[in-house]
Order: sequence, then structure tokens, then C-alpha cells
Amino acid sequence: MKNVYWALLLVIGFMISSCSSEQSLQQYYIASAENPNFMSFDLPSSLLDIETANLTESEKSAASSLKKLNILAFQKKPDNEEDYFVQKKMIKTILKGDDFSELMKMNTPYGKATIQLKGDDDTIDELVIYGDNDEKGLVLVRVLGDDMNPASFIQLINAMEKSDFEGKGLGKLGDLIKG
Repeated sequence: MKNVYWALLLVIGFMISSCSSEQSLQQYYIASAENPNFMSFDLPSSLLDIETANLTESEKSAASSLKKLNILAFQKKPDNEEDYFVQKKMIKTILKGDDFSELMKMNTPYGKATIQLKGDDDTIDELVIYGDNDEKGLVLVRVLGDDMNPASFIQLINAMEKSDFEGKGLGKLGDLIKG
């Protein structure tokens, strides 16, 4: 009986120590969907209308790897300023984790932005675009797909430019970004 007790205690201790206290980006998305300060929505790749565009074979291949975009936006207002800075810090902490590598930083007229990759040199698990503006708010976009390749993102951008996507249904997000 004593051996069973110690074995059980050892297993429980191992389970507790193996659990990570760091929040993943997926967990953050789920938790933030409940926050009334956030707008959260998913866009299927079909909404981008890439299939009807006149694409090259490499652009078609890149477009077929894209599955959906998860978008999370926080519009900063005087009554939620404290929560905005808390959320901004949490996102930056998650993105500085070992799972993500920074691809690019940008300063735009709308605010600061970064593009992060999760995966390795051959296959990207997800692409994350994060932007914030201390006057307007923040936007976090996860681009999810299958067998996404870093080299194919140029073709994917070309395919999106050739598509007839006009941003229908994204009015509130556009208003947030533009101010």
C-alpha cells in the first residue's frame, strides 16, 4: 500500500509539474471571446474569393493551403483603457514565447505591427499578424492552413490581390483600424 501511495504521489507531482503556466495563443483567443471589449470572428478562406481569380499554378497551390483567418480586435475607449494595456501586454508576452519567431516589424500610419511565424523553415503552422495603436486599439490575426510554406506567402498575397475580395462584412474592423 505504501508503494502505491508513493507511485500515485509521484504521478500527480509529474502531471502538475508538466503543465505549462504559459497561455497559448489559442487559449488567449478563446478567453478573449468572452471579453465584451473584443470583437472576435473567423473568416473562411472561401470568403476571400481567391478561387475565382485568374491564378498561376503556384498561386493556386499557395491559396489552397490557406484555411481560415481568426481575427480578434479590441477597440480602445476611455472606459476600457486599463484593460487595453493589460491585453496588449498579454499578447506581446505570448508572441515573445519560444513558439513564435518574428518575421517582420512595421510602423504604419495606423500603428505598429509585427508578423510572427509558428513552425519551422519548411512548414508554417500559423502566421500571426499583430498591430496596435494606443489611441485606437489592437488587432490580432491568425492565418491558419495546411502545409503552408514561407516561400508561398508572396504567391498568396498575389492571389489575394487578384481576387474580388472587397472586405464585405469587415466594416467594423476597418473602422477600428482607420479610427
